[in-house]
Amino acid sequence: MKAIFDNLSASCSKTTTQLYSTSFSLGIQFLDKKYHEPIYGIYGFVRLADEIVDSFHAYDKEFLMKKIRKDTTEAIDLKISINPILNSFQHVVHTYKIEWALIDTFLKSMEMDLYQKEHTEDSYNQYVMGSAEVVGLMCLRVFTQGDLVLYDDLKPYAMKLGAAFQKVNFLRDLMADYQLLGRNYFPDVNFQHFSAEDKMNIQKEIEADFDEALIGIKQLPAGARRGVYLAYFYYKKLFLRIKELPPEKVMTARIRIPDYNKIGLMFQSLFRHQFDLL
Repeated sequence: MKAIFDNLSASCSKTTTQLYSTSFSLGIQFLDKKYHEPIYGIYGFVRLADEIVDSFHAYDKEFLMKKIRKDTTEAIDLKISINPILNSFQHVVHTYKIEWALIDTFLKSMEMDLYQKEHTEDSYNQYVMGSAEVVGLMCLRVFTQGDLVLYDDLKPYAMKLGAAFQKVNFLRDLMADYQLLGRNYFPDVNFQHFSAEDKMNIQKEIEADFDEALIGIKQLPAGARRGVYLAYFYYKKLFLRIKELPPEKVMTARIRIPDYNKIGLMFQSLFRHQFDLL
């Protein structure tokens, strides 16, 4: 009868993904169906931890982060959790042999948000690694389905794709992160005097990540390639929109692509992927 609870758990992770990210939800729909449930499971877990540090301002975030670390460890050890999202995630961890080091690195980055408001080059790289690159590696474990050679070959590209997504998020959410949460992720950038040169340097870094990531997307298994490319295409379009704006605009508004435009981007990506993935 546990199958009923496992189905409920998977549904909770799927609903979480759909509520929090229309772009990733669209991308998942274009993956082979066998990838849907595990990728929802990973996203649900990542979102759960992220919401603690980003949204639960009226609660003891440090306690909650300690609790999710403890509960995640127990869920993996016991192969069950009464938290449906953690139950869904532990199933993915065991099925695809996602190593604890990736999960631990992710949680450490979330914990950094509790106390670190400014970043050095080292802490910035550490944060991006934990908050984004290892998430890309978790997904790659699913896509490669035990093919260790393919996983090792694609590992650097998956990390670059995760990094590109996260850095675009940093620019997109600059107003909320800096003005509301007091965070400055980019080292050596003074956002009280955010200049066109600062913005250009960040953009060059993101463009390099996108270029590297596309090399790996072309080598993904066929069932994963189109869905991952859709997410890549969406984030690249968002990045190009941000790139067109002056620094002061990026500092004062959350840049986004409206949901009604995302459908159009979806069809554009289906057309473009025939050429970009050659």
